[in-house]
Amino acid sequence: MMTNRKLLQFLSQKPELYAPSSAKFWDDEHISKGMLKAHLDPNLESATRKLAFVHESASWIASMANPIQRPRLLDLGCGPGIYAEFFAEEGFDVTGIDMSLRSIDYAKQSAQEKELPITYLCQNYLDMDYDQEFDVVTLIYCDFGVLSEQDRENLLGKIHKALKPNGVLIFDVCTPKQFEDYAEISNWSYSNGGYWSPNPHACLYSFYRYTGSETIVQQYVIVEAESVRCYNIWNHGFTTQELQADLERAGFKNPSFWGNIAGQSYSDDNLAICTLAHK
Repeated sequence: MMTNRKLLQFLSQKPELYAPSSAKFWDDEHISKGMLKAHLDPNLESATRKLAFVHESASWIASMANPIQRPRLLDLGCGPGIYAEFFAEEGFDVTGIDMSLRSIDYAKQSAQEKELPITYLCQNYLDMDYDQEFDVVTLIYCDFGVLSEQDRENLLGKIHKALKPNGVLIFDVCTPKQFEDYAEISNWSYSNGGYWSPNPHACLYSFYRYTGSETIVQQYVIVEAESVRCYNIWNHGFTTQELQADLERAGFKNPSFWGNIAGQSYSDDNLAICTLAHK
């Protein structure tokens, strides 16, 4: 039976580095409901940082990339538009891209109700193709680290092309310290219906490290009566040296580093790095 073969495959081996999920995640009809709910909870940090921090962060970004001098901002992975709305209120002309149709639909409705002139597009930002159209590009909440090395290189090239001369890229990533206390583990749980599925299901959660790389995966294998699905959630811990090398290869210059995306001073003990680089 195919379901059993799939389950045995996931049980018997660690996934290859950057192996994709076996089913869609960001735009899954059920999962996207829970994701949107998490985004909109001002006190949670599972999908978007707490609302007070988001406001502080958007204000800091506006102070670093003056919307009068750099009006056009592209927010990649914008979700339901929480940052995008703050950016618009700061004076930016905002375009947001996200691959979750549910989040984009919510963002469009919210912007219309608040009379904010934000443009939203439902697509994978790896497929974007702009040419010197934006003054600022943001990629927030460590999204860059979930991508494979090839996709990261591809994305930086597309962002560089999308920016006007002297345009600014602002994004944040995790450092290796974010994962240093995590042990490799696999365990089962059971639910009558929850985040991963509305149906009764078992979930095998595994955390794996990859030797020679500061890359980890959190793998969720969802077993239902008639199906098995695997979600591989990747992340990578960066150093400032690695980020600088990646940015320079893509043509960026003068990167500066911060301890978070609200302008905290950087130190080697930080769990995150915020980078600001110029085209």
